[in-house]
Amino acid sequence: MTARTRVAVLVTAAVNRFSRLVGAGHGTVAGGRVGLAIARDGVAELGRGRTTAVVSGTNGKTTTTRLLAAALETAGSPVVTNATGSNMPAGHFAALAEGPGGAPAVLETDEGYLPATLSSLRPEVAVLLNLSRDQLDRSNEVRMVARRWRDALALTGGTVVANADDPLVAFGAGSAPSVVWVAGGGRWRADAGGCPVCDGRIRFAGWSWSCGCGFARPEPEVSVEERADGTTAVFADGRRLSVELAIPGGFNRRNAVMAAAAAEVLGVTAERALEEMRRVDGVAGRFSMHSVRGVRARLLLAKNPAGWDELLELVGGQERPVVVAINARTADGRDPSWLWDVPFERLGARPIVASGERSADLSVRLHYAGLEHTRIDDPAAAIEAAANLASNGGGEPVEFIGNYTAFHDLLRSSPLS
Repeated sequence: MTARTRVAVLVTAAVNRFSRLVGAGHGTVAGGRVGLAIARDGVAELGRGRTTAVVSGTNGKTTTTRLLAAALETAGSPVVTNATGSNMPAGHFAALAEGPGGAPAVLETDEGYLPATLSSLRPEVAVLLNLSRDQLDRSNEVRMVARRWRDALALTGGTVVANADDPLVAFGAGSAPSVVWVAGGGRWRADAGGCPVCDGRIRFAGWSWSCGCGFARPEPEVSVEERADGTTAVFADGRRLSVELAIPGGFNRRNAVMAAAAAEVLGVTAERALEEMRRVDGVAGRFSMHSVRGVRARLLLAKNPAGWDELLELVGGQERPVVVAINARTADGRDPSWLWDVPFERLGARPIVASGERSADLSVRLHYAGLEHTRIDDPAAAIEAAANLASNGGGEPVEFIGNYTAFHDLLRSSPLS
């Protein structure tokens, strides 16, 4: 390690400790920014000599990163990871700087930064989950992201574990020399209708898809069977492994299979990996129960139409009261027009409260969805009101679904219940 990088590591740790001390955040970004200002190539230097996996995509990165890290911990070594979701270079530098030297690393990576991360870290495994639009007021159109992935992955020396069911991921990963294709599913297809090869139309038939130009779904080596009695990972060698998690949702179980396939590349069997993943009961506050003004609430995070689609499927068959909270700060994306692409109709007849800084926009959308609802700007007050509106007098937990800053503001202010 160069002298410059040693200084950067020390400064990063000091700045992040101070950030946590004064309550300015998780202490995972500020120090990393200072560290990178001192040692521009610090991520590459700190990553050298260690086994590294990166996880990228629009949705599910934080959870899949946590699941893969848990799987690798079974080998007996600590694993360096950016557990709070700081997924850009500053977060990577902070995680590597404060983690044990030489320990394996599993790093969540923003989809826009994947090419740079591949270049600097040269990971043994890159896990690619999905691509859909997200914060287009400040981010690239998704097919542009897929093209940049494709250019970068053509030069990678590691193995790519990619979701064969997502045409944009298949296009991006298709240039990589070594790919493990996984039928990782995904309900959202609204951003993948145009063929990234010829600009023709992708046609879907079940989970299969193809275009008239010949671009088609790769044959998966690992697939996922979802039935009423459970989820099973099916491997090309005939193994059938039950996928059971403490965290809810079919999307999490499908991502667990992606993580299990990546773990095998890194020397941990899928059987052992999935067994360890069962112990993960929370991920950076997602799916956790909190006490908000004396009301138990489950906190769920959704950042874009694809994420909302999955979470509305999760809560759609229940009768619990729901608070939906929307902000439109920089971290959320300033443009809330995506609300019109979210199938809020699935919420059905139950107590619904629209909340957050853009609750008026949300209320209009719920009105056109034909949903009776109450509007209360403050999320904590909205949760209290939702519990009081419940037919059982507040006995059931309230489901709180918020976008990025709405979720994190409430998470910071509410104790676990």
